[in-house]
Amino acid sequence: MVVNPSSPMTRVLATGAPAATLLVRLVVGAVFLSEGIQKFLFPAALGVGRFAKIGIPWPGFTAPFDGVFEIGCGFLILLGLATRLASVPLVIDMLVAIATTKLPMLFKGGFWAMAHEARTDWSMLLGATFLLIVGGGSWSIDAWLTRERNRRA
Repeated sequence: MVVNPSSPMTRVLATGAPAATLLVRLVVGAVFLSEGIQKFLFPAALGVGRFAKIGIPWPGFTAPFDGVFEIGCGFLILLGLATRLASVPLVIDMLVAIATTKLPMLFKGGFWAMAHEARTDWSMLLGATFLLIVGGGSWSIDAWLTRERNRRA
């Protein structure tokens, strides 16, 4: 089967990023995968209980839903498969995390207290945004798939 190299899916998977992008994928993917798993291992502290404590609606649904996305998207990012698509929910996840946990800290404890607590959130937000922009890099399944598609076209 010949796949059109200019198809929308090929454009989403295509990446001109260097092999070193693997390092960003490893940290972003591993952190999200780990955090997603922990939402199920420690629901009172990191899952449903935490979501209820910070006021996220329907914590019995939203915490597991978030955990599944963090596990699935984190795993895809580690593989470098559909990296840009997997980054979108994680960017949204981090924006919600910052809005619901760090902005209240800013207003209560000031900038420096918030900045200290938000360092991981900002790192994950910027890492996921970076992957959304550049894709999985040359050492990714995305790059392999687009090379194969271009070779067959």
